[in-house]
Amino acid sequence: MRNFDYSKINEIKWDSEILSLITAIYHYKGKTEFFIKQESKKLDQLVENTKNVSTMTSNEIEGIITTTQRFKKIMANKILPRNKNEKEIMGYKEILNIINDNFEDLPLSKNYILQMHKIMLKYTNNPLAGKIKNVQNYITINYADGNQEILFKPISPFETPIALEKICDEFNQAINNFLVEPLILIPIFIHDFLCIHPFNDGNGRISRLLTTLLLYKSGFFVSKYVSLESLIANTKIDYYQALQIAGINWHEEKEDVIPFIKYILGIILAGYKELKDKSFVIEEKLLAIDIVRKAISLKMGSFSKQDICELCPTLSLSSIERSLRNLVQLGEIKLKGIGKKIRYTKLK
Repeated sequence: MRNFDYSKINEIKWDSEILSLITAIYHYKGKTEFFIKQESKKLDQLVENTKNVSTMTSNEIEGIITTTQRFKKIMANKILPRNKNEKEIMGYKEILNIINDNFEDLPLSKNYILQMHKIMLKYTNNPLAGKIKNVQNYITINYADGNQEILFKPISPFETPIALEKICDEFNQAINNFLVEPLILIPIFIHDFLCIHPFNDGNGRISRLLTTLLLYKSGFFVSKYVSLESLIANTKIDYYQALQIAGINWHEEKEDVIPFIKYILGIILAGYKELKDKSFVIEEKLLAIDIVRKAISLKMGSFSKQDICELCPTLSLSSIERSLRNLVQLGEIKLKGIGKKIRYTKLK
């Protein structure tokens, strides 16, 4: 089995792109600190909306879906899950809530990762919930035409418990001793976790939950207000390509993890930029139409209703639709297309 030694990370010479990404993340983190420290109903609404989007998209990446109406009711605890997909969605919601509310007290350890997996699958009656894989598994990508491609062969079930415990120990030691920049260390840990692939099912979802947990514990709260899972879902091909390239020679300890680090840093930076936009749009005393106006001012070229919804999470869909209609009538924006193909452009 390969070895893991995170103390050697500091020996790596990082290129200017990675250093620029890290600098930019800290820059935008600073710009959003005041916004996220406010106490307001709108900020609470933003947190709830982000949890919903993160739960939906993280499961959708794995093909776990239900109807929009049933999803909303499950998230609001208004109905019980009726099939395997909905039970897995409910479990994901539960562990994400635990991370959001208790991240400071949650350890990074093999046993707690197993506990996370158990909670995520608790409603499915899966006998392997919270247990290490019992068969050799593979990292694959599923294409729209139904074809599947094997990207990577993880380590064996026999080696998995030791490897999982080792990467947790290495991460904790590096973080506690301030040996490595957290924004470098977190992607490396997540990449190793995915290459170990400790579970028969649920590795991708657990990796995204771990990303959120480790970012929180390192003081980066962007995923509480912006769904990083959604950003990953929108760039899924890039995600799998970075994972595949970084996995080459992983078993021989000669992997080049830089593509995966750049990908994750890019996602975090995109999240902070989106949070900065949302902090600009969300203000307590603005009318709905003025909030929509501010959102539109951030858009270049044409935009959709969904684009505005993403920037105005505190507004209801009906308020956004009404505001867009009023702005069309006022001659501030122009509507083109019909149905789902409707786009808007600024006129003023």
